[in-house]
Amino acid sequence: MSSSYAEALAAVAADVDTTIASLLDRPSSKADEVANLWGAMRYASLAGGKRLRPFLVLSAAEICGGDRRTALRVAAAVEMMHTYSLVHDDLPAMDDDDLRRGQATLHKKFDEATAILAGDALLTLAFEVLADPQTHADPAVRAALVLGLARAGGPDGMAGGQMLDLRAERRPVEGDDEIMRLEAMKTGALFAWSCEAGAVAAGADDVARRHLREFGADFGLAFQITDDILDETGDAAETGKAVGKDNARGKATFVSRHGLDGARAIAERHIHAAVENLDFFGEKADLLRAAAERLIDRRA
Repeated sequence: MSSSYAEALAAVAADVDTTIASLLDRPSSKADEVANLWGAMRYASLAGGKRLRPFLVLSAAEICGGDRRTALRVAAAVEMMHTYSLVHDDLPAMDDDDLRRGQATLHKKFDEATAILAGDALLTLAFEVLADPQTHADPAVRAALVLGLARAGGPDGMAGGQMLDLRAERRPVEGDDEIMRLEAMKTGALFAWSCEAGAVAAGADDVARRHLREFGADFGLAFQITDDILDETGDAAETGKAVGKDNARGKATFVSRHGLDGARAIAERHIHAAVENLDFFGEKADLLRAAAERLIDRRA
């Protein structure tokens, strides 16, 4: 990982964590269980993680000349959406995982009911943040941010992709197109919106939005394919989560269909397609190029 990209990613992670912590620092209710809910939300949200989606939001906003404070609030909302999805994905009814980001999953640390409610609360808080005039003065921009996140996380995006993912464990997958659709919805949609959201917050035109959205979509697919590779080859101590799950459950992935080398080749094609969209922005997009090019070698 180049030092400039690593430094930029670390700086974003620190700033986004500070923003999320401030958003979750609400006056505690006298009701102990409500205070416990806020504690669970903080546990899930401030447990580390790559903060790649916030990095994409902030990088896209900077490329388009946006305000960093606005972009940080948008990035925090995107990360809350992502965290809610992880909390629910780890539940016994779905992936039934015990480890996330190197620590006990939320339902193991607290209980299943608290995990469900904490996920719900993070999801709704994400929309509250985007709808708040403190995020952006223009109500049309705030409405566009809310609409985009809703679509990325809804039945045509992340939630629908999770449904397809669960189904893929119960029946044979027909072919590559079905896997591509699943991964584009489950993972690619929120990555695509992360990039476009930065442009929306910055007031960018439709052409810039399209290039960033398409970059994010291919970036997200490459990320998911490399995630599937890590599930086969990774070490839980490095990834921070259990490995070998896909094979144990008989889940169809590009790794199971094409082997490790074939899956890497597919990921590399998506990385190339992603980077092509950045030509429109010239040198301003160098950090996004670095992020995409490092995907194939990531270890966590």
